[in-house]
Amino acid sequence: MTSSALLSSITFVYGLSTFIYLYALVFKKPETARLATWAAVIGFVGNFIGIILRWIESYRQGIGHAPLTNFYESLVFFAFTLALIYLVVEFKYKNRMIGAFIMPLSFIAMAWASLSPNISSRIQPLIPVLKSNWLIAHVIVCFIGYAAFAVAFGLSIIYLIKQRDPAGKEGSLLGLLPKNQVLDELTHQMIMFGFIFLTAGIMTGAVWANSAWGSYWGWDPKETWSLITWLVYAALLHARMMHGWHGKRIAYLSIVGFAAVIFTYFGVNYLPGLHSYGSS
Repeated sequence: MTSSALLSSITFVYGLSTFIYLYALVFKKPETARLATWAAVIGFVGNFIGIILRWIESYRQGIGHAPLTNFYESLVFFAFTLALIYLVVEFKYKNRMIGAFIMPLSFIAMAWASLSPNISSRIQPLIPVLKSNWLIAHVIVCFIGYAAFAVAFGLSIIYLIKQRDPAGKEGSLLGLLPKNQVLDELTHQMIMFGFIFLTAGIMTGAVWANSAWGSYWGWDPKETWSLITWLVYAALLHARMMHGWHGKRIAYLSIVGFAAVIFTYFGVNYLPGLHSYGSS
């Protein structure tokens, strides 16, 4: 089995996990969500094996690079990192219902990579500028940050939905979700975690840019939007730590921040610039 075939099958595993999580939440059957967790774990393991297999295939083809260099590979890796962080959160907080709001993002990323006719899964040689030892470090830390922000986004959606019933009456649908205080604190933790990795991503990208083009910063669209995203989350953390913001205001800022992440990741691929190869 090729890596592309395996990763395509993982799309449906993530889809099954998403369906079961949603079913368990809507029909208030938390015991059923155990199956969703197992499906998510199987999908995560298969996702990891697919990435390793693709790496091996690139060497067999005489290309030999980490599978982190084009749009297809970035979507696959994003789905992987998002599933990883979510499963850690679920294990720590013992609440499977959160998965109904987060695993759909892994499913969408993998489905877009595997099913879109506009995205090629072919392993391609690196363009000269990507032949750098900074590639793996830069991409990994950026996508860990993106995944953490995606989890924070899902938690913020849950928080705003739970505003209808903050107490979460026992037996109600909203009562199956974590309490607002837990959601607020966990959102803050995920944003702090993501902010650290986004900062590391910007720094490694700057060093990489200097080695490739002789300049640490060139106001390329990707660089500019990465800075905008960083500033949004920096403002959020400042507002919380210095002004005591929490609850709805932090949730709304988290959603705005993730919108900036989405544009930084996807939108700039369609703008002319040094990162336009990301759409290949």
